[in-house]
Amino acid sequence: MKLFVVDNMEWVVKIGGSLFPEKAINLAQALWGNDTLVICGGGRFANQIRDYDEKLNFSDTTAHETAIMTMDIVGRLLADKVKEAEAVDNFYQAKKILKENKLPIFLPYHLMHYLDPLAHSWKITSDSISLYLAYILEAKLLIATDVDGIYTTKPSFKDAKFINEISAKKLLSFGETSLDSALSELLVQFGYNCHVLNGKYPERALSLIKGNYSTKDTKYTLVRGD
Repeated sequence: MKLFVVDNMEWVVKIGGSLFPEKAINLAQALWGNDTLVICGGGRFANQIRDYDEKLNFSDTTAHETAIMTMDIVGRLLADKVKEAEAVDNFYQAKKILKENKLPIFLPYHLMHYLDPLAHSWKITSDSISLYLAYILEAKLLIATDVDGIYTTKPSFKDAKFINEISAKKLLSFGETSLDSALSELLVQFGYNCHVLNGKYPERALSLIKGNYSTKDTKYTLVRGD
């Protein structure tokens, strides 16, 4: 039974903060009309808070919650530049926006503060938060970042090999990749899958959302939570 019922919410798409602004705007515009809920990463804003935390040693709760606030900031900025989009902070608004044929961009701070379901740690970033929201909505999860997916090592290394599909349990041994290090644990805990692809190419995201799961045509990594 769903905790939150949002009809026709097929996908939650997390747009990485590294794609903001231009690539994030392009991707959001392409997602319009596809029954998706967009969530944004905090990008440079969140990185600045992490830098301050390393110098000033804030409490875990303050660092965690202010980092989530940056997701709201990027979400509002993105919604302002995509005429078909509207920023929302609850799922009832998201349902209304979808019915009006607009793209809901979700601002997670209020909901995450109220539910407080995840650890207060830098291991938890917008990736894990997006997974949690997809889980309670029973929607599929797509994480759009600035690399093609998961590699055997850093993509910039010559010996890096692209991985089409991997179990979350195996990914745990990789540590932090293009995904936060807690995501794999949560995928296993929830028994959930996620898809990871390069958000610089909106056509890849659209192909996947429209049901083309062939990695020959749409380059992505499937991370299985089984």
